[in-house]
Amino acid sequence: MTQSERFGIIERMLLSRRSVTFADLQQRLGVSRATLFRDLRDLKDRMGVPVVLDRDTGTYRIDRSVERYELPGVWFSAGEIHALLSMQQLLAGFDPGGILAEHIAPLRERLSSMLESATDSAEEIARRIHIVSAAARHYAPQHFQSIAAALMERQRLVIRYRARSNGTSSQREISPQRLTHYRDNWYLDAWCHLRDELRSFSVDAIFEAKTNDTLARDIPDTELAVALGAGYGIFAGREIQWATLRFTPERARWVAAEHWHPEQQGKFLPDGRYQLRLPYSNDPELIMDILKYGPDCEVVEPGDLREKVVGLLRKTLENYGAVSSCETTR
Repeated sequence: MTQSERFGIIERMLLSRRSVTFADLQQRLGVSRATLFRDLRDLKDRMGVPVVLDRDTGTYRIDRSVERYELPGVWFSAGEIHALLSMQQLLAGFDPGGILAEHIAPLRERLSSMLESATDSAEEIARRIHIVSAAARHYAPQHFQSIAAALMERQRLVIRYRARSNGTSSQREISPQRLTHYRDNWYLDAWCHLRDELRSFSVDAIFEAKTNDTLARDIPDTELAVALGAGYGIFAGREIQWATLRFTPERARWVAAEHWHPEQQGKFLPDGRYQLRLPYSNDPELIMDILKYGPDCEVVEPGDLREKVVGLLRKTLENYGAVSSCETTR
């Protein structure tokens, strides 16, 4: 653990409590007394953090009467700096003509000041830490605003939606329940009055959205969780199946460290392979993630999922004219 990381831990402990003992700090950091004394001295004298030793109680605290200082960016955890830089990127791409445009500049300045460190500017930190958004799709800002307004005002929406599978469009009356940002794209979870069930709609596939005067149907959070949160990925459903996947020893440790689903079950097999079991309902997203591992992933069960993956692999080979040659070599 670097000194700057220790600084961050000490600072967060002091801010989250009224006072902290030397022993608590030493136990949390796992350092010697001399190292902790040096860190406390440097934190106060070199970094300007108002650390105070209360000699009556023998505890340390932050002097909250001192004007608030900014936490250097190098102290942030991986999750915190990811959140800050992600917000910066989102704001950088914000529509300058939007109704919130006048509020964006000071917010971006505030984020930049939070990222400043004692030795590096916010620009230098952002240059050295790169956050890549993968496959983000464009959506019409005006539709997003209509959707968000209907969502918060609990009104129904009439949308025109284009299915990506075949390009056909349809009109739906929906009761919006929540907006979800998933894998760099926005989705609207809503009750579809045409299908009489919960559905997830890609916001970028909505090319028309109008509110009507009818109150939206509210779905309890527990029902949303059952219908949309039980299976794999964002396109979930009520009928849950369990998939068993096996990964080669070359990919075993990679997959073992990945979080696919809250209820996943994984184990290493005697031959070094890794077996992963997880629930799913609608399978397109699961199949997409299976195929990205190519020959390093095998679907063991259920049989229908295995057959779908085999069929897609055969079609892939056909695109390369390789099926006939594969058949002759058997």
